[in-house]
Amino acid sequence: MRFVSTRGGAPDADLAQALATALAPDGGLYLPATLPRIDLATLAAVSTPAAVCAALLRPFFADSALAAELPALCDSAFAQPLPLRRLHGEADFVLELFHGPTAAFKDIGARFLAAALQRLRAPAAQPLAILVATSGDTGAAVAAAFHRRAGFRVVILYPAHGVSPRQAHQLGAFSDNVLALRVAGSFDDCQRMVKAMLADAALRAQVPLGSANSISLGRLLPQAGYYAWAALEHWRTHARPLSFIVPTGNLGNATAAALARRMGLPIGRIVLACNANDTLPRYFAGEPYAARPSRRTLANAMDVGAPSNFERLRALYPDDAALRADFAAFTVDDATIAATLRAAEDRHGLQPCPHTATALHVLEQLRLQGDTRDYAVVATAHPAKFPEVVEPAFGHGVDTPPALAALLARPSHAQPLAATDAALRAVLRAD
Repeated sequence: MRFVSTRGGAPDADLAQALATALAPDGGLYLPATLPRIDLATLAAVSTPAAVCAALLRPFFADSALAAELPALCDSAFAQPLPLRRLHGEADFVLELFHGPTAAFKDIGARFLAAALQRLRAPAAQPLAILVATSGDTGAAVAAAFHRRAGFRVVILYPAHGVSPRQAHQLGAFSDNVLALRVAGSFDDCQRMVKAMLADAALRAQVPLGSANSISLGRLLPQAGYYAWAALEHWRTHARPLSFIVPTGNLGNATAAALARRMGLPIGRIVLACNANDTLPRYFAGEPYAARPSRRTLANAMDVGAPSNFERLRALYPDDAALRADFAAFTVDDATIAATLRAAEDRHGLQPCPHTATALHVLEQLRLQGDTRDYAVVATAHPAKFPEVVEPAFGHGVDTPPALAALLARPSHAQPLAATDAALRAVLRAD
């Protein structure tokens, strides 16, 4: 299996190269050169999320140095519950992805990537610096996955005023080989700076760099695994495809669902639930694609104005008309998020985080429009990460999961950083 750049200006890469470099030399993102079709009959006896993921990804790992390691990588990634349960509506479901160590869906992809890079690393190689731009959840998941792994250091960039207090505490709670940088700017600034470093050949000659953002193929592939598992579980029980409503910021999670669907899994519609950052809803409504400055919202982990994975999604389709025909996208403002949070326990039997609330509102709108398909709302984070938002809406406190409580009990420190490439370059060269 070879992997190609979305921009078409770089040589094809093998799996190890695509995992290690994140960005292709031409600045594009890696995608499989071909997407194999999965025979559902071969998955009839596969019953765990890790086993489904391994079966789904086997064609991509064939003949690679990681081929024999794939089952262990999937076991590591899916070492957490993955409930798919019914909500109050007959065709309404929720896929809970937040039961990992940092209480966010990104734990799954981060653990997979960390375990893969550990196995690929030569013992005498220079330490690899993993750069991460985060709007709240990615940084902590990557920090937890790489914490104290020999041969790796993690450098996290987050917007100083763009994450929740508990998210900020998590980001600075690891120390050791993890450095948290509190950037005087937006998430878009953080993402731009990371991409600039990865594209800086002179810097990379001095400091080996990698990325664990959703631009990394090692994050994207295992995320396709949980959509495959959930769709198969639903198909076995109901003999109908399962559609998904995905809270969307940088678009990696929804792109993973699209990959699983293209490979033949019984996935119906994929609907994007966005906050007031409406770059994607505008595009899917027919406007030309145009990145916009990000805006702060209650669903802060989705505060992205220039979603990186749009480039991947677009590369999977022959033209804009075909892409628009396959997805729908909705924007949900803060007032609606708050109202959805207030009603969620009674209406859906669920205590959502603000991001999941955007998907719940979209579900309600689809039902009002007469859509009767089976939908799973993708619950991306635990509400306890956002007590200042959810507890006033719920009218009561939220229990904190033990793993999150343990992180919050640690001391936390982040280093301030100007939102400039030069400032980040100096940090990387100094360490």
